[in-house]
Amino acid sequence: MRKKYLFCVLMIIIVFSMGCSRGDSPKEAFQRYIAAWQKHDYKGMYSALDTYSRKRIEEKEFVSRYTNIYNGIKLSQITITPEYPKVFKKDSNGNTPIPFEVVMNTAAGEIKFKDTAYFIKDTSTKEWRLSWSSKLIFPQLKNDYKVRITTAYGKRGEIKTADGKYLAQNGYIYSVGIVPNKLGKDSKKTKDTIAKILNIDKSFINKRLSAKFVKPYMFIQIDSISMDDERVYKLKQINGVMLQKVPARVYPLKEKAALLTGYVHPITAEELQKLRKEGYDENDIIGKAGLEKIYEKQLKATDGKEIYITDENGDKVKSLAKTVKKDGKDIHLTIDADIQSEVYGQYKASSGAAVVMQPKTGAVLALVSAPGYDPNDFVLGMSSDKWNSLQNNEKKPFLNRFQSTFAPGSTFKPLTAIMGLKTGKLNPNVDAKISGLKWQKDKSWGKYHVTRDETYSGPSNLLNALVYSDNIYFAKAALNIGKENFIDETKKLGIGENIPFEYGLKTSQISSDGTIKSDVQLADSGYGQAQVLINPVQLASIYTSFVNNGNIITPYLNVDTGTPSKIWISHVYSENILNMVFNDMKQIVKNPEGTAHKAYMADLPLAGKTGTAEIKKSQTDTTGTENGWFVAVNTDKPKLLVLEMHENVKHRGGSGYVVPKVKEIFDKFCK
Repeated sequence: MRKKYLFCVLMIIIVFSMGCSRGDSPKEAFQRYIAAWQKHDYKGMYSALDTYSRKRIEEKEFVSRYTNIYNGIKLSQITITPEYPKVFKKDSNGNTPIPFEVVMNTAAGEIKFKDTAYFIKDTSTKEWRLSWSSKLIFPQLKNDYKVRITTAYGKRGEIKTADGKYLAQNGYIYSVGIVPNKLGKDSKKTKDTIAKILNIDKSFINKRLSAKFVKPYMFIQIDSISMDDERVYKLKQINGVMLQKVPARVYPLKEKAALLTGYVHPITAEELQKLRKEGYDENDIIGKAGLEKIYEKQLKATDGKEIYITDENGDKVKSLAKTVKKDGKDIHLTIDADIQSEVYGQYKASSGAAVVMQPKTGAVLALVSAPGYDPNDFVLGMSSDKWNSLQNNEKKPFLNRFQSTFAPGSTFKPLTAIMGLKTGKLNPNVDAKISGLKWQKDKSWGKYHVTRDETYSGPSNLLNALVYSDNIYFAKAALNIGKENFIDETKKLGIGENIPFEYGLKTSQISSDGTIKSDVQLADSGYGQAQVLINPVQLASIYTSFVNNGNIITPYLNVDTGTPSKIWISHVYSENILNMVFNDMKQIVKNPEGTAHKAYMADLPLAGKTGTAEIKKSQTDTTGTENGWFVAVNTDKPKLLVLEMHENVKHRGGSGYVVPKVKEIFDKFCK
């Protein structure tokens, strides 16, 4: 009797244990399936299928179907929400239904649908199993149907100039390829010729052609070149070589506007991690420098995507999600392509920066940094040798000079004159009685002297000091102005502030810490040396005040967002001071003794100032170099303001090297 009792207890325990074992209810079975589903554990999902479902699809095919579909639609997140009934009931087929909702984030946006999962209890294991078909992936998907995704490519916005030309456009390049079975009998010699023309290693060509996937009739890409490349003709004459047009970003002005436009490049994994939420994917390009980077948000295109189901004939059955493509916005610049090209061409023998503006409106017509690089190389694919040669080039083609700051030299002297006249510390008519080529305030300066290039017979007044570019005169003027006044007045010119300009510029400075610590530093600052560093765009903007009643005009590049004739700083100085200084600047060009007389044109009068900035460690340093400047504006109905700075003009005439070049621009574009 006792044994019979123990047997009954044991049976109860076993039954209870079975009831609590894996798959004891449809709910628990579905929860396990959902957990695997949301983790993309397709093998785990397959293990939950009933016997009949497993006979219809093998595990490998099941896993492959889910993997291919979800990867294809770029599924980033999936949420499954079951609607469990209070009481589970079987349907007429003996299955237990559980409604559920699926929400997916995909390349084409959100996909949302409702469906029902059916569970059946396995008679042998007593576990609840899922009755599966492809409809559980998408309700309209049959086993022989497919899920497709198509892309409607948006066009990146283009960068256009004021004269309707392109700085950056959606054009074409040539993909250079070889069709192996068309190389001819002497394929080795032909490949040698191709390698020589393209300047690539022959072993690279052989490696490409010997890849396992290659078939004799296939086009095998080996390089990319611009459509205007002079090698195109030669390549077209070679048997087995094919050139295919491929859409690409193209920069027509090449080096001439490289530091202005910048370039695009395929997005990196690191960038994609940060920007995926903003609609980027691994196939996107992104602005890496210049205006391409500055205006990335406006220029960026958004591709349209559609995810849909097709039947066994390839016909569309159901559209699951669709986004419409969105083209990027074009950027319309004030730049004049002809002026940009002409100015850049003047830097064949030197490095430097140039700014050309409409002085009355602030519209920037040219913004040059030389030397440049060809931004098309980044699109075509730059070799490591080419990259290293650019990086190690002593002329620094990646240095954006119009964005940088430099010692302005004597181009700063008109500003010192303005400060002296405003503070009442400079009388323009008084003779400063300067003699000789060097001067020092007193013996406390030790061996240091301020020097000038030449003496002159007339009085040492403001007019002659500007015409002859007298360093000593302006050193004395700065000392009379005084340290505090000098700093305060330069701040009123905007020096030390960030100039409002679309293209971020380095901030100009009077000194590294905003103070002037000694009389020597103050004296040298008076003629644009010491620690004075000015950005070329800002200097050009300050010079607009000479033809705008003492108002500094805001420079702008973007036609759509810029405001013509917008005043940045108003009434920097009075009309009386304006007339006094500006009339003297006219004489710098008109007077035969003026440092800019080579720019004189009777039919196109100019006013301006030259500058030769010394770049050296000390006054006794003979190994230093010089940068030459000339800033000028035409005086009758001002149309152009031209600033050019050329580096390393020592032994080439200093600022005298620059003057004729600026004249050429006025002669060609201002008459």
